[in-house]
Amino acid sequence: MDDLQGVLKGQKIAYFSMEIGLSSEIPTYAGGLGILAGDTIRSAADLNIPLVAVTLVSNKGYFRQILDSSGNQIEHTEEWNPARFMTLLAEEVSVKIQNRDVKIRAWLHNCKSLTGGCVPIIFLDTDVEENNWEDRRITDFLYGGDQRYRLKQEIVLGIGGVRMLDALGFKIRKYHMNEGHSSLLGLELLRCNGIDPVKVKELCIFTTHTPVEAGHDKFDYGLVEDLIQDKNCVDVLRRFGGVDRFNTSLFALNLSNYVNGVTKRHSLISSELFPGYKIQAITNGVHSYTWTSPYFRKLYDRYLPGWANEPELLVRIDGIPDTEIWEAHWNAKKALIDEVNKRTGVGMDYETLTIGFARRMTAYKRATMALSDPEMLKKINRRGKIQLIFAGKAHPNDGAGKQLIRDIFKNIEILREEIKIVFLENYDMDIAGKMVSGVDIWLNTPTRPYEASGTSGMKAAHNGVVNLSVLDGWWIEGWIEGVTGWAIGPQPEEKLSEEEAKAAELSDLYNKLYYIIIPMYYDRKDEWVKLINNSIGMIAYYFNSHRMMRRYVTHAYL
Repeated sequence: MDDLQGVLKGQKIAYFSMEIGLSSEIPTYAGGLGILAGDTIRSAADLNIPLVAVTLVSNKGYFRQILDSSGNQIEHTEEWNPARFMTLLAEEVSVKIQNRDVKIRAWLHNCKSLTGGCVPIIFLDTDVEENNWEDRRITDFLYGGDQRYRLKQEIVLGIGGVRMLDALGFKIRKYHMNEGHSSLLGLELLRCNGIDPVKVKELCIFTTHTPVEAGHDKFDYGLVEDLIQDKNCVDVLRRFGGVDRFNTSLFALNLSNYVNGVTKRHSLISSELFPGYKIQAITNGVHSYTWTSPYFRKLYDRYLPGWANEPELLVRIDGIPDTEIWEAHWNAKKALIDEVNKRTGVGMDYETLTIGFARRMTAYKRATMALSDPEMLKKINRRGKIQLIFAGKAHPNDGAGKQLIRDIFKNIEILREEIKIVFLENYDMDIAGKMVSGVDIWLNTPTRPYEASGTSGMKAAHNGVVNLSVLDGWWIEGWIEGVTGWAIGPQPEEKLSEEEAKAAELSDLYNKLYYIIIPMYYDRKDEWVKLINNSIGMIAYYFNSHRMMRRYVTHAYL
């Protein structure tokens, strides 16, 4: 409890997120949303922003991915012991679910910065002895189960989270909802403020990460009424969250004075999706120190002291000798290739142009796009050798995402004699760190406009890895053709059918590999090193979570 008292001085910003990625050993994240939340917290600690974070403990993690020889994904629980990393607090609160009192306890993890700052993270846990077996399981699986399970989790996170902060003595001046999963905190704030939406809106900030209608959580009111049996509460949800179905994002929009998307493009798309709402833009960033390889950290420390807390100093990358920059990249690449060979025995080498693709395996990410024409890939490989590294998990209920993994495995077999391709099992933060620093090209092929932001390419840029991406999400802001990397396909404003866009993108991807990227990598190394410099000096210096958090402080938290 002494640790807690030290972080209770003054008013806090309460940052609510269903998932938070802190390390591979704490498997409370599924993908980009959770990793972004972790980076947000780390930057808040570095910058001494008075933040407290609230999430679920996810005792059995997201899942541990096992792949058989055909690429069939098998999910295993990833049980972990919170007591290894955090402290169980004495306070308990309860929420009503189906008219039962469900008790919630809390674990405290202090995210401490190298600069001396600290952000407390409260992990909510319903595995309490007084709860029945079903209720004890609510905080077991991140994004597990069905709609009923999800809504129970959102009740615990939103309503239970507000009550827990109050019980622990935190004084909160703003509640920041990272996506709509935590929007039920608005219901609790309305209850505490006499159902006065004006007061609640003054307290709330909402960041949306979803550019498509289908991505926003919606629940049938039959289910809502079954779990939240208070008629007055359900009437409030209908009033602010939609008449036909309870839309968590709409509820958050109606109860927040500040709303933002996570890139400029995404804020425009969100404004079209929710007409009449003012949706600002704060472009995402990544935590520079966390996602920079040890080899580049050492280099930056020597030539750009203070860079970790002032990433804008990376703009001075030209002051570092090219030979040392190339050596740092080479060492990071060697570490990745050694890890790949140790895991797979595929026999990749250090000299070959290495392309990386790692993210959630879901249809719109189009993980197999680069493999669409094996004969063309063989032709490209004959011009200059390439090797490809894939990684990523498909949600247990996403059949199309699982098929993508199987398709990659089929292509590995088709191309086995000519091109080395691997799929790394059980993608986590450790694998991500090695991949974003160790490949030469970071590939991103989403279907436009479904990529709200994406942040893996920002991590790659911190390590001088060059981006090759469809113009969507953050890359629209970071891209200068041939200077910071390359675009795949048409400009964002070009109106093409999905089929026309796909054909243009595939042609552009193969042509750029064949005519531009391979000749430069193998024959004009000085130009390639200039691209490495530009990735760091023109992308990493800006697309970091320190800049992002300063924007939140001046635009959202005041």
